[in-house]
Amino acid sequence: MRVISVRNVSRNTDLGQSVRVAASLLERALGLLATPSLGVGEGMYLAPCRSIHTLFMRYPIDVLFLDEKGTVLSSKTYKPWRMSVWVSKSAGVLELSEGSLARSGTCVGDRVEMKDVN
Repeated sequence: MRVISVRNVSRNTDLGQSVRVAASLLERALGLLATPSLGVGEGMYLAPCRSIHTLFMRYPIDVLFLDEKGTVLSSKTYKPWRMSVWVSKSAGVLELSEGSLARSGTCVGDRVEMKDVN
């Protein structure tokens, strides 16, 4: 699976150094369900994606809905057993360890940049 680093260029802060990209239908369907937790700097980018759920998850996650240019459309922390709203303009969703949004100060309108690690 492809791994990327993610940076909030609006605030000049790192969001993740080891973010896996889930591009296939199976990868997006499984998402983070098989992971026991996320460490700081870890996450998953699901594309295309317009809504997520945390059903069957064991831990909360920070979630960013991004448009095709990497602009944050929505940001929220989701506890287990929750469902997001449908974000029609979303091109993809960035799922990060809880606290990532607070540490980076990321909010709606910020621009996020992704680069391949490998």
